[in-house]
Parts: sequence; C-alpha cells; structure tokens
Amino acid sequence: MSAKPKWTKSVAISGAGSGFGAALARKYASDGWCVAVTDIDENRGQQVLEDVKQLGGDGFSMLLDTTRAEHWQQLEDRVRNRWGGLQLLINNAGVATAGNVEETCMEDWEWVLDINLLGVVRGCHQFAKMFKQQCAGHLVNVSSFAGLAGLPFISSYGVAKAGVVALSEALRAEMHPYGVGVTVACPAFVKTGLLDTFRASKPDTRAKVVHWMETSGITAENVAEEIAEAVRKNRFLLLTHSQTRRAWWLKRWLPQWYFRQIIKHTKPKD
Repeated sequence: MSAKPKWTKSVAISGAGSGFGAALARKYASDGWCVAVTDIDENRGQQVLEDVKQLGGDGFSMLLDTTRAEHWQQLEDRVRNRWGGLQLLINNAGVATAGNVEETCMEDWEWVLDINLLGVVRGCHQFAKMFKQQCAGHLVNVSSFAGLAGLPFISSYGVAKAGVVALSEALRAEMHPYGVGVTVACPAFVKTGLLDTFRASKPDTRAKVVHWMETSGITAENVAEEIAEAVRKNRFLLLTHSQTRRAWWLKRWLPQWYFRQIIKHTKPKD
C-alpha cells in the first residue's frame, strides 16, 4: 500500500446546491477546505460555490446527476487533476417519496431507489479505488432515520435509505484495512429543499411533512456540524436528533415494544 499523501484539504459533495449539501459546503469552506460543489441544478451549485469563496474556501462546481455513471467519472477526473486526490466524499443527493407498498407506483419505487440508493452506490463504486490507493480519507453516506426505523407509509423511501445503511456497513469493513473511514448519517426531519421534488400517493402528506420539518428544532447547519464532527472522530453511525437516538435504542433492545408503539401511533391511510 502506498504512503498517505500530503494534500490540500478537499471534499466533494453531491446534492450540494441546497439543504444538507449546501450547509456542508459552507461548513467545510469556513474551515478552509477546497470544495467540489456538485448538483443536478448547475445554477444552484454555482450559487453555493460563490458562498464557498466568500467564506474563504476554494473549489469548483459541476453538474452531477447521480444516476449517470459518466458524471461520476467526470468528477473523479476533475478531483484528480485539481487536487491529486480527495480527502472526503459526501454522498448526500436524494429525493423523497411517501405512500404504502401497494399505492406507491413502480415508477416512484424505481425513481427513489435509483437516486437515493444506487446514486450512493455509484459514488462509492467510483471513488473506492482512489481511497484505497491513498490509504487515507473518509466517505460519508447520508441516509435517514427512516432507514433504521421500519416506519409504514414511507416504504419506498425507507427501503432506499435502509440500503444505504447496509452499503455503509459493508463499505466500513472493506475500507478499514486501508485506513479509510466511513460514516452513515441518519437525520430525521429538517427543513431543507427535499420537498421540491417530493412524490406521494396521498395529497395531504406534503402538508404533514412540512409541519414536521418546520417544528423539528434542528437545522441543516446543525446536521452539517454533526457530520463534520463525526468525520473528525471517525464515528460510523450518526443520529442527529435526540428523539431518534432514543427510538433506535428502543428498537434494538425492546423490538416488540417498539413495534407495538408503531402500531399504536399509526393510523391506516384510507
């Protein structure tokens, strides 16, 4: 294995044009990192890059559709040419869906799995070799508490995010011998731009999600700070909300009680 490189601090973030991604870009820029701001919306990415530079950071922005392998290759090429490597990759881009198993159409199942799960797979697949060659670096995959909670009526979203957790667990073991860290972040409701492309089988779902986001008490900036701290401490699982940390403990140690609570507080959608 090759020696660890000496390089400029560098991070590439997918979905960096808004929400967690934009907050992470600004966080790392304020800490003096170079940032690759990638997003499916080039204008949003360019706006965030301007923020990065105003905060004293440097970097570039580029179009990245996480469903397209050639875009990932272009990102790797730019990172190698500009910085000689990469210290941190944050697979953050995602979309949201809601609905039960049978009412969520197959088009929405395929859409959310392609972006939220396979988009993360593509990023890890593209950069795993680079990180192994470096014998250094860190990968962050942004999942959701939905990927741990087993909640009904967000079936497609939960399945995609659960896949990200499973992927991250496997990747953690694969990368450990090379000195590369892995973090999977599982935030709950936070006010972001996630609802811009939201798809749901029931028309009233959006209003409920908006309410939960606006009353969560946690901001995208809070989540960015916690992710950065998890990377510094090489923590694997990050739960950003106190109530989800408690729920995760209950699910692990009192699974039947947890399931009864889910049933008790869940009303079937007619």
